[in-house]
Amino acid sequence: MIELRNVCKTFVLKGRRQVVADNINAVFPDRRAVAILGRNGAGKTSLLKMLAGTMHPDSGEVLSTGHISWPVGFAGSFHPELSGLQNTRFIARVYGVDTDELADFVADFAELGQHFHLPIRSYSSGMKSRLAFGVSMGIKFDTYLVDEVTAVGDATFKKKSEALFAQRMADSSAVMVTHTMGQVRRLCNYVGVLHEGRLHFYEDVEEGIAFHEELMARGREAAGRPR
Repeated sequence: MIELRNVCKTFVLKGRRQVVADNINAVFPDRRAVAILGRNGAGKTSLLKMLAGTMHPDSGEVLSTGHISWPVGFAGSFHPELSGLQNTRFIARVYGVDTDELADFVADFAELGQHFHLPIRSYSSGMKSRLAFGVSMGIKFDTYLVDEVTAVGDATFKKKSEALFAQRMADSSAVMVTHTMGQVRRLCNYVGVLHEGRLHFYEDVEEGIAFHEELMARGREAAGRPR
């Protein structure tokens, strides 16, 4: 479980204040998947980072039980000069899991072929995302933080990614940032809509999606674009 208590976070960008968390209080329950929706720039990724502990709120607390993943699919921590296999083995040692088991899992899942043995610097962004998703899902966490990762790859790989994600959710929780409403309906139990620093939490997925889509429509109208 993850709980936010009076969490506040503000950035100053080019002299302008951007509030991404305005006294947020929320509980993300065990063994449930929560979708985080919101417009671009609303602060969804920043919220994930605060949940992961890699970014601190200005005030308030983020409380958690169990092991929480880094944002699934984040490839920024890979060493570019090491191969996919070497990076996988290194991460396995950091998290105390069997290096051979994780390497075999990732090699099978990510479908990188011989690229798995080549330096990360030679990978495309899609290849790095496949590797990162495989490494993340290959380690048992109580809560997975997911940032758009299941959108990577062709239709077959997306289907395989969603199936693996659903399998992990049998025993774990997830907080997922996504722009794909189909994924929200298929994979999530609750919806949180981040808007102007407030997190609007919905136990009814369709109600949450409807609120998000209405906000997006208002934004397009305000910008002079058609609904």
